[in-house]
Amino acid sequence: MRRIAVANQKGGVGKTTTVVNLGAALAEQGRRVLVIDLDPQANASTWLGTVDARALYEVFENGAPLEKAVRATGVDNLDLVPSSSWMTRAERNATTQAGAEMILRQAVDELPHDQWDYILMDCPPALGLLCYSALAACNEVLIPVQTRVMPLAGLVALNQTIDTVKLRLNRRLRLSAVLASQVDKRTALSREVVESLRERFGDVVMETMIRESVRVAEAPGHRLPVTIYAPDSSVAHDYRAAAAEFHARSAADGETQADGRLQRAR
Repeated sequence: MRRIAVANQKGGVGKTTTVVNLGAALAEQGRRVLVIDLDPQANASTWLGTVDARALYEVFENGAPLEKAVRATGVDNLDLVPSSSWMTRAERNATTQAGAEMILRQAVDELPHDQWDYILMDCPPALGLLCYSALAACNEVLIPVQTRVMPLAGLVALNQTIDTVKLRLNRRLRLSAVLASQVDKRTALSREVVESLRERFGDVVMETMIRESVRVAEAPGHRLPVTIYAPDSSVAHDYRAAAAEFHARSAADGETQADGRLQRAR
């Protein structure tokens, strides 16, 4: 079971979009996927049509089994642990507990390992307890990057955070992929961002790129991943290709590629 934190310190770069649509594409390809929405804004939960005020809160606050917080979605092979604004309170309360960053990891360790092939965690943009909890609980980090802005400074900072978590909390953690999204190859900026990413991070940057499409913006309003809302669209095909490529990247490959790139990125 691969555990992936989808993270980026900058907000509005497509973390939730990546989690929902990459997860749906993996599910469509026959992989069993569990999305854990750690963002108190609960955008992934709303998108997938399942919001639960206290399910995940009870895991952090009272040690409830994470399996009891799992909800089915309308997408075959795709389950969800929904979030809510209660997670703001859970984060605040947990900061006073020793070892609070390990609550989620222990809860994930107790899940039945044969029930899902992938766990995708939608991290909040702020580097608070919830984001650190995801990094402590996962083996891999996937960083989505919008090519509308130059992202390198933020990615270097996130790399340093990953390295710190690896040293102090989770030696298994590695950067396994960077996914360029909202790519418009007609613009110089998109091309420059992708070229800069590949120059700095090499093979960690996925070959598949997610093209800019209005279909992605429309899909949340219909409570459907774009692979279902607009299955024949170019962006749906992009997410299917990204899912196939990501599935082919093993955790071991991610370790080999990322360890070298993290050193060069500093």
